Amino acid sequence: MATLGTTPNIDNAPGRFLATPDKYAALNDLILESGGSFGDNYAKPEVRDLLIQTYGDQGISGFLKLTGAVGSIAGSSDQVHWFEAGRRHKTIFAQLGGNVTPSSGVAASIVFAAKDASGGADTFAPQRFDVLMKVADGHKFMVTAQASNSCELSSLEGATYNTDIADNDEFIVLGNMYPQGSNQPGRFTEPDVKRYDNTFMIVKDRYQVNGSQATNMGYINIGGGDYRWFMYGEQEARRRFEDKRELMMILGEKTASTAATTQLAADADNSELAGSQGYFSSIKQRGINVTGANTSPLSLATFDDLIIELDKQGAPAEYAMYLNRKQDLAIDDMLAAGIATQVTAGLSGQFGAFQNDADLAVQLGFKSFTRGGYTFHKHDYKLLNDPTLLGATTEFQGVMCPMTKVVDARSGQSAPALEMMHKAANGYSREMEHWVTGGGVMGHTNGDVGNDSMTFHYRSEIALITRAANQHVLITE
Repeated sequence: MATLGTTPNIDNAPGRFLATPDKYAALNDLILESGGSFGDNYAKPEVRDLLIQTYGDQGISGFLKLTGAVGSIAGSSDQVHWFEAGRRHKTIFAQLGGNVTPSSGVAASIVFAAKDASGGADTFAPQRFDVLMKVADGHKFMVTAQASNSCELSSLEGATYNTDIADNDEFIVLGNMYPQGSNQPGRFTEPDVKRYDNTFMIVKDRYQVNGSQATNMGYINIGGGDYRWFMYGEQEARRRFEDKRELMMILGEKTASTAATTQLAADADNSELAGSQGYFSSIKQRGINVTGANTSPLSLATFDDLIIELDKQGAPAEYAMYLNRKQDLAIDDMLAAGIATQVTAGLSGQFGAFQNDADLAVQLGFKSFTRGGYTFHKHDYKLLNDPTLLGATTEFQGVMCPMTKVVDARSGQSAPALEMMHKAANGYSREMEHWVTGGGVMGHTNGDVGNDSMTFHYRSEIALITRAANQHVLITE
C-alpha cells in the first residue's frame, strides 16, 4: 500500500518507495484558504486593532453624581419617607357653588378650601374675628360668625361692600382683631408638614458567554493588550446596566391602582409592583413646569417669568441646567444678545457650586450666567440629545436642579436636593451588585455544572428622593 506523497519504484525491492516532486504540497497551497487563489490571501492580513467609537461616548450616567445625589445613604425598608415643611401662610378659596351678594356687608355660609385643595375634606374654616383680604381687589373682611366649616363675612372698610363674592374667589388670611375682654381662640393652627414617600425599585441585567467563546482571541484590543472579545461585551453590558439604572431614577413612575396594576403584579410572579417615582415625574407633580419650549425656545422673557416663580418658591440662588442642544443654543443666542445690549450680566463671575473656580466649571462643560440675582450653570445633556433615548422625542427639553443642597434661609440647615438611596443591612449592600456564575468556565463552578457557560449578573435596589420639588424646574415641549 503506497504512502501519500510517494509512488512505488519498480526498480527497487518490494516495499521501497521514492518521493516524487509532483506529490509535494506547495507553500502557497498550504496558506491559501479554501476556494482562494494565489495572490489573494497568502499574506498576513493587516488589521488595525482599535475599536472606533462611531457615536462617541454614549454613556448617559453621571447626572446624579454631578448633582450630588449619589451618596452612601442606606435604607432598610421597602419605602423611604421624608418630611417637608409647607407654607407658613396660605391663601384660601371661597367654595359657594355660585355667587353670593353681601347683604348689609354680610355674606352667609361661605365655605373656604385651601389653595391646593378641591373642597370636601380639605376645607379650611377661618375663625371668628379673622381678617381676610380678597386677592382680586384688595377689599378686607372680618369673619363675624363661624359655624362648622362655614362662616359669615362683614366688610372692614366702613361702607357696605356689595360686589359679588364668586365661587373660587381667592382670599389671604391676614390675621385677626379681637374685641376687649374676648376669650382666646377656640382653635389652634397645626404646622403644615407634608410627608412624602417613594418605593425602592430593583433593576437587573446579565451577560453570558459560552466556554468556547471565552477562549477565543479577536482582532480588537479592548484595552491593556487583551484581545478576548467577550470581555468587551461584558464591559458594554455593565455600562448599559448603569445607564438603565440612571434612566429609571430619572424617568421612573409609581404604578396606579388600576386593572393594569393587577396585570403588572401577575406578570411579576404575583408579587406586588408598586413602581418608583423618578426625578421628572416628581417635578411634573410637585415642581415648576415650563411648557412650550420646543416651539418657543428659552428666551430672556421666559427667564424673567421663571425667576418670578423661583422667588415665590423660596428657591436658592444657584441652579444647574441640563438641556438638549436646541435649548442650549437658544440660551447662547440669548446671552450674545444680552451682552451686546447690556440686558444681562453676561458670564457670571460667581461659581460657588464649583469652589468659586471658573476653570473648574468650564472643565465640567458648564457655561454660567446671572439674571435677577440667580446664577445659572448650563450644560448640554447627552440623554436629551441621543436619538435612541430622549433625543427621539421632543417631550423633554431640559431640567433645572438646585445646586447640591437645599438650604433653609433662616436656620441654615441643608439637605441634598436629590438623594439616591440603596438597600443595605449588616454589611450587605444592594447599591451595585455584580457576581459571576458558571459551569466550570474560567474556574466559576457555582452554577449549573452541565451548562458550558459563564454568566455575569448585575442588580441594584435603589430609590430617589426629590426634596423641595417645588424648587426644581422641568422644561417640556
